[in-house]
Amino acid sequence: MATKNRKLKNGMRPLAVVTGASSGIGFHLAKQCAENGFDLLIAADDPAINKAAADLRDIDALVEVVETDLATTMGVDELLAAVRSRPVAALLANAGHGLGHAFLDQEFEAARHVIDTNVTGTVYLIHKVGRDMRKRGAGRILITGSIAGFMPGTYQAVYNGTKAFMDSFSFALRAEFKDSGVTVTCLMPGATDTEFFKRADMLDTKVGAGKKDDPADVAKLGFEAMMKGEGDVVSGWKNKIQSAMATVTPSSVLAEQHRKMAEPGGAKK
Repeated sequence: MATKNRKLKNGMRPLAVVTGASSGIGFHLAKQCAENGFDLLIAADDPAINKAAADLRDIDALVEVVETDLATTMGVDELLAAVRSRPVAALLANAGHGLGHAFLDQEFEAARHVIDTNVTGTVYLIHKVGRDMRKRGAGRILITGSIAGFMPGTYQAVYNGTKAFMDSFSFALRAEFKDSGVTVTCLMPGATDTEFFKRADMLDTKVGAGKKDDPADVAKLGFEAMMKGEGDVVSGWKNKIQSAMATVTPSSVLAEQHRKMAEPGGAKK
């Protein structure tokens, strides 16, 4: 990779900030950064972020940790304070989580936390870091969106809605950054073998019980796309087909297809 062994003028390696890095895609994105010449500032609201940091230090990277709730501006500010005066060379905005079951059966605070984590906190972080990148005329931003953003999420209505926002936001931001020296890449995975479905209480759904992509492979694809400055990348050929079909399929049909995948107890049908 182009970043291998690259150092800044002050002798330090470039800094990558990775959110949601305690496990899954986020951990492997951080690992890709560490293996390719970046120092790390990683964050999550999960105590497992400290174990992730220990594992990443084995790669001989400088790793700083912030355990905080990135759904809040206070939590994002805590992360930003840890950056101090170092320029952020790469921001990998991966923090996010899902929530299964019908919208009216969910607790509103749980639904709101999904929105605040996936959208509000992420957009706030990008706004803060992006301004500094634009001022310097250099930087890379990777946003973890999802192919879920292409379809109405029956039994995952809030989550899919947040991903539709982030997918759209990433393309708009990329256009606004044109010729600025800052690139924006959207990683759009499909179902991936992480803690996502357990945390979202979706293990009894068809998608939760079905075959999933390897998070290490997904992260590698996203990292490489970010380093090339590509606008978007969909992981896996099945997901590529699904996302392409979603653009020409009526929303009512997509909503019913999603019902079959995400309906509670659907794995037994």
